[in-house]
Amino acid sequence: MSLNALMGTYHHNIDAKGRMSFPTKLRDILGGEFIVTKSINQKCLTIYSKEEWEKLAEKIAQLPDSKGGLDIKRWLFSGAGELVPDKQGRVLIPSDLREFADLTKDVVVIGLDDKAEIWDKGKWDEKQQNMDMSAMLAAMQELGI
Repeated sequence: MSLNALMGTYHHNIDAKGRMSFPTKLRDILGGEFIVTKSINQKCLTIYSKEEWEKLAEKIAQLPDSKGGLDIKRWLFSGAGELVPDKQGRVLIPSDLREFADLTKDVVVIGLDDKAEIWDKGKWDEKQQNMDMSAMLAAMQELGI
């Protein structure tokens, strides 16, 4: 984790037009424009800086169109969009992405080192209650932490 790691938990609301304030601390690290897409393994949205998105896109481009590669490309790129904060620091979350992640009003933005996620608050609360602490402990022990 670098000094520019995306971290923290931020509570926000989405308005009727699909706009939400995006945390200033995260915006400062991500830059003026960033990428949002559907998470592969959760019902949330993942946010990447343009640089991190380019790294991911280069890796995904190397996947063959067989054995799920084409489906991964479809999943990530069809659901991706660019977020550009307005003067008030708000971003417009596309309606298809709001529907995918069940984002209606109360949302939580969390930092994950090199990316961030946007969760429906209820789903985030449920996720936190159901985290597998023994699996986390085992992973930490593998790293010698």
